[in-house]
Amino acid sequence: PNGSLQAAARTLRYAFLERARVEAKAEWVAIAHTADDLVEGVVLHLLRGCGLAGFRGMPARRGRFVRPLLNVWRREVREFLAQRGIVPHEDPANLESRFARVRVRLHILPALERDRPGITHRFHAAALAAARLHETAVAGGALPETLKRLYVEAGGPEPGLSRRHLDAMRRLVEEPGRGGRGVDLPGGLRFRIVGELMRVVPSRQRSPAAPRLEVRSCAGCDDRDAVHLRAGLQLHVGFRRPGLRLRPAGGRGTRKLQDIFVDARVPREDRDAWPLVFAGDSLAWVPGHAVAADLVPARGEPAQHVALTPMPVPPAPKVVRLETRLGDLS
Repeated sequence: PNGSLQAAARTLRYAFLERARVEAKAEWVAIAHTADDLVEGVVLHLLRGCGLAGFRGMPARRGRFVRPLLNVWRREVREFLAQRGIVPHEDPANLESRFARVRVRLHILPALERDRPGITHRFHAAALAAARLHETAVAGGALPETLKRLYVEAGGPEPGLSRRHLDAMRRLVEEPGRGGRGVDLPGGLRFRIVGELMRVVPSRQRSPAAPRLEVRSCAGCDDRDAVHLRAGLQLHVGFRRPGLRLRPAGGRGTRKLQDIFVDARVPREDRDAWPLVFAGDSLAWVPGHAVAADLVPARGEPAQHVALTPMPVPPAPKVVRLETRLGDLS
């Protein structure tokens, strides 16, 4: 229960900070964790049992949260504040020994320091070395650690990825043709393979909003972001649904909307939000990619200028790109 209480408090705290960051339109949130906090976390991980990733302690960056004071000791922070007459707020929970981290801070580390003077600084140096080694291992193509890193840098929340998530992501990497549409991850994120890149992007949770359809008469008008359709059509904006097809102008035969998206390299996660223009129940225009040949006016025939405001463009989710090609991952 105690651990659950601290975990719940941590979740609420970071949720508040993220809301504050968004409201302030800030790019980063700086967290005041110090070198002492780093060492305490390492000792906690060691007591529970950990590997290289656990021995490095808390990361200097997770998503939009950064920790610039991991090389500064708590004592130095207190001295800095005292010199400026600033009284820090002390969380009463920092003195409650029912919490494991507090026991490490008040009892375990002081006992180790008495028996082995300087061990706290040696723990800190070892944690930094472990972090560097961990980064080297990730950059070298250790796939599970690479996947974890993608998730963390995309802002994935604690406690992180389960073995089930990692196994599903590995299957998608190793067999991209048979891995399915993607892997849903904690924190509203999704893992995808796009070409030879691995991407962690936000999952789409809300129905997309339709852009405004602009239709006006056209006499020799020219607009690269619009199309000219036969006059008198009853047009409206919608989104993809099963079975949509059209015969593209300038092409041969009828094509599935799915195939048009694939050829245009529209990312799979963007396709549900891509606005389409319909004439009645028929697909008339895939903005940016194809227009129905039978709805294009003949030379001299009355036409209407059709445009969307704004025109759809692929969104720019947070993408983590690896220089390593999929075939080189192990």
